[in-house]
Amino acid sequence: MLTRIEGGHVVDPASDRSGVGDVWFEDGRILAGGEGRAPDRVIDAAGCLVMAGAIDIHSHIGGGNVNTARLLLPEHHRAHLPRPAATPLSNAGWSTFETGCRYAQMGFTTVVEPAMSPGAALHTHLELSDIPIIDKATLAILGNDDFLLSMIRDKASPAMIEDYVAWTVASSRALGVKVINAGAAAAFKENVRTFSFDDVVPSYGVSSRRIVKTLQGAVNALGIPHPLHVHCNNLGAAGAADTAAVTMAAAEGLPLHLAHLQFYGYGTEGKRKFSSAGARLAEIVNSTPEITVDVGQVMFGQTVTVSSDVMRQFSARGTASPKKSVIHDGDANGGGIVPYRYRPDYYGALQWAVGLELFLLIDDPWRVFFTTDHPNGAPFTTYPAIFRLLMDREARAEAIAALPKAALAMTTLPSIGREYSWEEIAVMTRAAPAKLLGLKDRGTLAPGAIADIAVYRKQPDIEQMLGAAAYVFKDGDLVVRDGEVTHYRRGKALRLDTPVDAAMRRRMEAFHQERYGLSLDWFTFPDHAISRAAPFAEVACRS
Repeated sequence: MLTRIEGGHVVDPASDRSGVGDVWFEDGRILAGGEGRAPDRVIDAAGCLVMAGAIDIHSHIGGGNVNTARLLLPEHHRAHLPRPAATPLSNAGWSTFETGCRYAQMGFTTVVEPAMSPGAALHTHLELSDIPIIDKATLAILGNDDFLLSMIRDKASPAMIEDYVAWTVASSRALGVKVINAGAAAAFKENVRTFSFDDVVPSYGVSSRRIVKTLQGAVNALGIPHPLHVHCNNLGAAGAADTAAVTMAAAEGLPLHLAHLQFYGYGTEGKRKFSSAGARLAEIVNSTPEITVDVGQVMFGQTVTVSSDVMRQFSARGTASPKKSVIHDGDANGGGIVPYRYRPDYYGALQWAVGLELFLLIDDPWRVFFTTDHPNGAPFTTYPAIFRLLMDREARAEAIAALPKAALAMTTLPSIGREYSWEEIAVMTRAAPAKLLGLKDRGTLAPGAIADIAVYRKQPDIEQMLGAAAYVFKDGDLVVRDGEVTHYRRGKALRLDTPVDAAMRRRMEAFHQERYGLSLDWFTFPDHAISRAAPFAEVACRS
């Protein structure tokens, strides 16, 4: 069906397009125009904003930790609904079904789950495949696993480590690699409770820095488009800004992505020894072009923190609200689920302010990405409210006025007047994440791109406008109209097809037989586990 979206305000930074015009598409792809043909369907977009479908690069929407979080908080959802016939997963909410629908209603069409344990790839992909409408992708976690730490300790060659990383990405069907509190989860097993960038993992004799640098080098050498995705050490600690600073300095000219930088933006000034270091970190990002970051914005209210940073989650049990938690451990990272309520008190206000400082003080929207680290900083459904805070300084000032003056004295936020433009929002949520992930077919309305399109009806209330899109198209299918889902379709999981060395495959088979007494087949994801045609889409490595 040839479709013309007519007369909307088109904002597409990837193709340098901004102004009133039409968008054409057919068979799931954007066209330059109708080439003299009459459209089969016309969407009147007068008075509307038209952008590509949005991309979220860091949102925990699938895998064991998220599922455990759902089950841990039955008071926050209608628990124990009958299991749907077409899925092996429970329907305890926030269900996979609701996740896809709510993202689509906001105009998001691609979401990355950034923390997949390779050993749990089967569960993660089954859960992601159950999310309707949107495309998904995963980042495989490495950096605390015995196999990698042993290779680094034993001075394995860079080529051998690259073979291991390539095998992990290919066998788990991932789009990239993440390292979480490098070495700390392994040290946690030896009763270590704090771990910094140059601390050494007992029994292995390798530092966190060495693990990060080893993985960064392998990811770069393999041509994996997304830089190594780094969850730094000391998350949430006063003084963690120092850790983030030394991690960024260690990039040394090669790309490196730091996740949820807000959770490291804490200094030690003031009588409470807890202050904002947001301005300091923003300045470092501005002067380090090889660094990209996502923010992990905090918003006030109830949420649940989920992380494979078992050391951090273990230490956070005392602040759980409500008072319950799940901590588990195993080879590699383990993890923890700790419910938390962000309150507008001194500490909560500073966390909220640090995230906004990072958004507003990092100059280049191509290098700062929009996240709440869902659900850690806040549910992803708070995105429209955050867009309003970034685009409307009066709304921001109104929110600031309600916060404790002692906290505001420790942040630069009240003095920042910047307002994001629509072009900057489109960069941060569309063009830049597509570029960072190596997804050349989306994040733009240029001819040839897939027809992922979000149309918003302009109105003074930015939060309401971006929370309920007028129209959303996924691969050219109309899936949302007037903020309501109208069509439930299946998205795909995006993965890299990294080449697997036969010798490494044999070595992994021997390792799993010796360690677990199990065939490697137990740890390699078979495509047929998802019982529908073509559940994956391939993404190319850099040549």
